[in-house]
Amino acid sequence: MRGQFLMEISLSLYKNRTFILLSIANMFAISGFSMFLTTTTWYIVSDLGMASILGIVLIASSVPRLALMVFGGFLADRFKKTTIMFSTNLVQFPVLGLLTFLVAYDYISVFSLIAISAVFGALDAFFGPASTSMIPKIVKHSQIQKANAVYQGITQVCFLVGPILAGVLLEYGDASISYLVATILIGFSAFFVFPPFIQEASVDSDNLESPLKDIKEGFRYVMSSSFLKTGIMVLIFSNFFVFGGLHLAIPILVDTFGGTPLNLSFMEVSLGIGIVAGTSILAKVQIDRKGYLALLSLFALLVFFILFSQATNLYLLTVLLFFIGGGYALTYIPVFSGVQEKTPQHIMGRVTSLVYLAMNGFDPIAYAVLSALIAAAYPIQWILFSFGLAGLFASILLYTRAKEFIQYRSMNKNQPDEF
Repeated sequence: MRGQFLMEISLSLYKNRTFILLSIANMFAISGFSMFLTTTTWYIVSDLGMASILGIVLIASSVPRLALMVFGGFLADRFKKTTIMFSTNLVQFPVLGLLTFLVAYDYISVFSLIAISAVFGALDAFFGPASTSMIPKIVKHSQIQKANAVYQGITQVCFLVGPILAGVLLEYGDASISYLVATILIGFSAFFVFPPFIQEASVDSDNLESPLKDIKEGFRYVMSSSFLKTGIMVLIFSNFFVFGGLHLAIPILVDTFGGTPLNLSFMEVSLGIGIVAGTSILAKVQIDRKGYLALLSLFALLVFFILFSQATNLYLLTVLLFFIGGGYALTYIPVFSGVQEKTPQHIMGRVTSLVYLAMNGFDPIAYAVLSALIAAAYPIQWILFSFGLAGLFASILLYTRAKEFIQYRSMNKNQPDEF
């Protein structure tokens, strides 16, 4: 199996069977997840009429995920990544099936919705690090940026398809049908990531340490690298100041301006198309100065977010989301690619999980702050403007202290550092 893995690494990205299967599995998983997210946000805001608990549900789905993220990275370094991904999907399938049943027969309660969201989020703590850390294991070092761009591009196409499908099903059906389709898609994901299909190489079991020591090793590696620390701050800023607010604000803005589920879908789709546009650029153009591009894109992202906060027309909001999506892609993909280029394979899962944790760890805080401000009757657009402005000032300060990050240039290697 190891020989087959090495042979596939030497192939063109689009002839790499392992990469293709991984991408297809991810395609179904993300489509199902995006349908779950869109359906849940609209179900809470519109069907239940309880916009005030939306932040609580999002926090419930985020906190367990974050709490288990580092452990998920540890498992990704200890066990086959495809086994972890398959097992995660296998558990997500009945969880979404249960939610479908509860909504269809009107047995759903706020408590059960929060509990199921928490379980679903916790499972993603294992899928995310395993799938992301798999990429540098199965492609050449020189293909890492392109592989990330293609993989994330597919992800965002699915973030387009999922909300569109959910919007149509919500418009002409109900939430239970949308949840049912999401459940089926998660089942397809499990099928394509079935370990015997991918035949992942065995994990090196030499020099195994305790989980705590392994996690500490990944943390020390991150803290010893100025590039990684700055890159993590870039990801924190982009998610806390922008995307944390967007996930909560979009359905509220649609409802505020008299929109429908289709308007919600259009806005989610526009955001996704923008991200796809950004990933397409990175799939075609090899970027040498990844840190420099990430910081400049962060500035552009925050400027468009500030403009978004002041728009009052659903169509203008939809257009601005396209540019926000493009700026986001050009911010986080260069950071992730740089991390994968600089990190040895044997600690890739732990480092990736720490990056994911830092990237998403402030989302629940953003949800909590926004929910509190909304409950205090502050206008949503004023809240978003304040977040955008604070993020812009913080990013300018970061730029003045990011010399190594800005000057980083990609290494020109033909193979990954380790297998």
